[in-house]
Amino acid sequence: MQVYFDNAATTALDPEVIRVMLDTMENNFGNPSSIHSHGRQVKTIVEKARKSVAQILHTSPSEIFFTSGGTEADNMAIVRSIVDFGITHAITTPIEHHAVLHTLQEMEKSGKVHLDLLHVDAHGNIDLHQLEDLLSNNPRTFVSIMHGNNELGNLNDIEKIAEICQKYNAIFHSDTVQTMGHYPHDLSKLKIDFITGAGHKFHGPKGVGFLYINANTKIKPMIYGGAQERNMRGGTENVYGIAGLARALELSYEHMEEHAAYIQGLKSYMIEQLKAAIPDIRFNGIIEPNKALYTVLNVSFPCTDMADMLLFNLDIAGISCSGGSACSSGTDIGSHVLGAIRADGNRPSVRFSFCRHNTKEEIDFVVGHLKDICK
Repeated sequence: MQVYFDNAATTALDPEVIRVMLDTMENNFGNPSSIHSHGRQVKTIVEKARKSVAQILHTSPSEIFFTSGGTEADNMAIVRSIVDFGITHAITTPIEHHAVLHTLQEMEKSGKVHLDLLHVDAHGNIDLHQLEDLLSNNPRTFVSIMHGNNELGNLNDIEKIAEICQKYNAIFHSDTVQTMGHYPHDLSKLKIDFITGAGHKFHGPKGVGFLYINANTKIKPMIYGGAQERNMRGGTENVYGIAGLARALELSYEHMEEHAAYIQGLKSYMIEQLKAAIPDIRFNGIIEPNKALYTVLNVSFPCTDMADMLLFNLDIAGISCSGGSACSSGTDIGSHVLGAIRADGNRPSVRFSFCRHNTKEEIDFVVGHLKDICK
């Protein structure tokens, strides 16, 4: 049996998304910047996709900008905000994705900002009282706090964070890559400057994402060149990817409640089976429903003698999962997220992440192998 439990890293393309992309590839090859009929046909596809994404998120198409993925979108929001608004103070958390954390650290190294990291407790909860204290002394700060943590699965209350940021006139960016397509986002109500999405996290294609920029937040382009994306991102658009992303997001919203209930059931089942099979099993982060991503489960195992070989043994057994953030998979660098919550470094941790294609039979298969490994 082959089991894929690394859906936080990437997801399989939905067959309907493949169909839409193939149809676009076969029948629409023009450059969307060209003014002739071939170009106009393709331009229509791009703008139809933009309108679809905007409608789903309850915002205007003029606030959606397609990018190469979540990392570019995060970089654009962070770098352009700090440079264009002359921001000298930034706040984030030590458990952000490196697309955010490394970018802000580079901005600090270059002398553009002073960076404060919010305290996190042993479960990965961030200190919102500290956020308000920092903002009260540093108005017009850039704040970047993710919605759902890609390693622990913790969900942050971005509505409350947005209220705090608005109170102190701070610019608020949230990396919503792990929640986009899995949780509803209503930008007509959420007071935020930037959110991001990546198609491959919700059964869409890799290499395409988007950045939402609030109409009241005016930044300059990150990439110069042509006048694409309404002069905000130079370069010919990834038309096939954009069409696929939009269809994938549509499908995710059409079946969101059904898929969420099913996947949460899988996660709860795995927690129960692990507790029954392996003594002293522990979980990193929060596991309570509604407080954590239903797609992510980070498990701490007692088999300290197998710390360096656990993922290898699972891989040999046909089980794909991760020891941390996907961007660090396969390296010897420990997880900065687990380090920030002071997880026991002697215990190996594995992130299992689920999608609608997974089954309880797969969980039984995985737990059986884990029980043998941890004897």
